[in-house]
Amino acid sequence: MPLITAPIDSLSRLISTDSDQLFPIREVSRLTGVNPVTLRAWERRYGLIQPMRTESGHRLYSAADIETVQRILDWTERGVAVSKVGKILARDDQQIEAIRAERHAAEDSEWPQWRARLMHAISAFDDRQLESVYGQIFATYPLSIAFQDILMPLWRDLLRYQGRFGQASEWLFFDSFLCMQTLLRAQVASASPAPQVLLSALPGECRKLELLVAGLLMSREDLPVKVLGLDQPVDELTLVCEKIRPQALVMFSNHSHKHDLAARLNRLALTLDCPLFLAGAASDLLQADLAGTSIGCLGSEGRQMQRRLQQFLSGGLDT
Repeated sequence: MPLITAPIDSLSRLISTDSDQLFPIREVSRLTGVNPVTLRAWERRYGLIQPMRTESGHRLYSAADIETVQRILDWTERGVAVSKVGKILARDDQQIEAIRAERHAAEDSEWPQWRARLMHAISAFDDRQLESVYGQIFATYPLSIAFQDILMPLWRDLLRYQGRFGQASEWLFFDSFLCMQTLLRAQVASASPAPQVLLSALPGECRKLELLVAGLLMSREDLPVKVLGLDQPVDELTLVCEKIRPQALVMFSNHSHKHDLAARLNRLALTLDCPLFLAGAASDLLQADLAGTSIGCLGSEGRQMQRRLQQFLSGGLDT
């Protein structure tokens, strides 16, 4: 049985290479950085992974199992306890299936090819080639698919898999390019004379590109989103809102919430003359804690964030 022995640049590339390939536990550990003891614990104690077994009892993991390991790591690194990850993965699977059902199968099969073309330009540190492929992607797909299904998955994979020499530089090259391109798009959107929504990050809980992309995905022509600086002090947001008078303020976080975040958000809401919403991964995790408050949860998926924001502001949803 052939095994992948070279470090991988992208988990999506691994999955698209051979979806039927099986990997022993030592190879899964090498690819993901999770030691075999932890992999076994996730299987036995929490039922998060269910690898196949050989006749002699050795575990064999599919590409889908490796993707699940990646998703578990994403949540645990955001501060979510492993015991709670199972429910989150089940919920995410339902959302993913609903989204995929809306998309054409031919498009789905093309995304890994686009990521491979991007990776070719990135590994060569070729600005012109990268800009050309980027332009072709946006000429082919709507903004939501371009970011959520092509650009950001590769960005996240490069950020995580930095096991070989030069990969950190590749991620920085790609991150710098995307930040510049996304900032230009965000500036055009926020220049509209229409009433604005302000988007601000919770300090230390997302990267600049994640905040910019969230702002773009949330924006509509009649309701543009203005992205505030990544280091915007939370205690000065009331002053900023008094000056700008936005339609709403959205707080964004892609990490696990702190135990007092719901109380802090409620205190902030009391000082504002506009509605307050929460978006990103923390929105999914805090939904139960914020039920019955004046703060609406927008979720973490681009079209969902845009749709919920519009529904809240139009009175179609109650916080």
